[in-house]
Amino acid sequence: MNLDSLVSQAKMQFDLTEAEHQRSLYRLADSLLDMPDLSLSAVKKLALHADTPLEFKIAAKLVESKLLVQKIQRAVHIGIVFAMWGEHNRLQPKTGGNPHGEDALRVKLDQLAWITQSSPVSWTLYAVDDGCPHNSGQIAAEIAADHPLADSVKVLFLKDAISAEHGGLSGLNSVDDSRKGGAVILGAMQALADGVDAMIYTDADNSVHLGQIGLLLDPWLNQQIPVVLGNRKHPEAVLVKQEARWGIGIKVLRHIQRMIGQAIFSRNILDTQAAFKLYDKEVLQQIIYEPTVYDFSFDTDWILAVLAMDKAFAKVPFAFIDSAAESASITQGPMTTWETLLKGLCKAVRKHQMPHNEDMARVLDEEIHSSKDLDLLINHLPDELQHASDSELGDTAIMSPVAVQAWIKQIKSRA
Repeated sequence: MNLDSLVSQAKMQFDLTEAEHQRSLYRLADSLLDMPDLSLSAVKKLALHADTPLEFKIAAKLVESKLLVQKIQRAVHIGIVFAMWGEHNRLQPKTGGNPHGEDALRVKLDQLAWITQSSPVSWTLYAVDDGCPHNSGQIAAEIAADHPLADSVKVLFLKDAISAEHGGLSGLNSVDDSRKGGAVILGAMQALADGVDAMIYTDADNSVHLGQIGLLLDPWLNQQIPVVLGNRKHPEAVLVKQEARWGIGIKVLRHIQRMIGQAIFSRNILDTQAAFKLYDKEVLQQIIYEPTVYDFSFDTDWILAVLAMDKAFAKVPFAFIDSAAESASITQGPMTTWETLLKGLCKAVRKHQMPHNEDMARVLDEEIHSSKDLDLLINHLPDELQHASDSELGDTAIMSPVAVQAWIKQIKSRA
C-alpha cells in the first residue's frame, strides 16, 4: 500500500477515549514502518498539509520516533513520571457511566512497550498520587497489579513522603501544599534513586502519545543535550487544543507572563507548560535539590533552573490532543491555575536571579491577590492588545506595566 492510500484511509478525528482509535493508530504507524521504500521526509511533508487526516499526522510523529529509537546503540534506562489528582475516571476505560474514561495507565504501558520493543531502551513508569481525594493512586495500583508489565510500574503516594526533613520535598508540610509539582518531584526522586539515566515528565491523561519519546531521546543521546523540551508551538507540531476554554483576557495574562518570564520567552521557549520534557539525571538532581515551588508553576521553575545553570536545551515538535473534559485546571478553576502560574513564575525568576521585568512583577504583587482578581479580567481585553499578535505579547512598547496596572484598576473599579 502506498502513502496516498494510507492517507486516504486515515481517520480525520482521534478520540482519546476510544480504544479502537488507539489500535487503528498503531496499525497505520506499523504499515508505514513496514513500507520497503519508506521515505520519512515524504511522510513528514504529507503530515504538514492542512487537509491531511489527524490520524496520519500523529502516526508520522510515531514513525519518526520509532526510527530514532531503532538507531539507539547503547542501553539506557528511562523514568517516565506523571502526577495524579482527580484522575479516577480517566484511569478507567470508557463506559456508559464513565464517558471520559481513557484507560490511561494501560494505554501508556502499551505505548511504551511499542516504542521500545527490540531496542536497548528500558523504562519504569512512575504514577504518583498527589493527594487525590478520589484514590487515583489506589486505582492505578490495582490496574498495574493486573497488567503483564506490572514490574515496570511504580505507584507512589505523596502523603508517604511528606515527613522528609531533607531533599526536594522538605518544603512540603502536607499534600495540600502540592499542586502537581510535589508529585512530579517525588517521582523524579524515586527515578534517580532507581538509577535512571534520564527522566521524562508527562501528564496522566492520553494527550501525549508516549510512542513519541524517541523525539526526546534523540537530542539527548546523539547531541548530548541534557534538557529536551516538547514544543507544541512549532510549525511541525500537531496540536488539537480547546483554546475556547479561556476568555479574551487570556492575552493580558500571557502579556504579563512574558514580561515577568522574559528570561524564558526571550530564548524562544514559548510552550513552557508542555507535559513532554526530558531531563538528564545530572541536571535533574540539581533541579529538585531545592525547588522553588510545588505547584503547577514547577515547569517554569525547572526551566529557569536550567537557564541559571547555563545548560544546553533543545526543543522538539510533537503531537498533542487536549484532554480537557476532566482537566485539573477546569476542576480547580482556570484562573486558580493562572494565578498559580504567574505567582510561581514571579517567585522563580527572583530566586534564580534571572532577568525579568521588575515593574511588571511589582504590579502583579500589588494587583493580583487571588484568582478572583483574574476572574474579573479574563473576559476583558485592553485596546492596546486588541490586535497584538502572539509574537508581540510581552513587548512593553505594545503595553507597558504602568498601562497594565491602570487597566487592571479600571476593570476592578467596575466590579
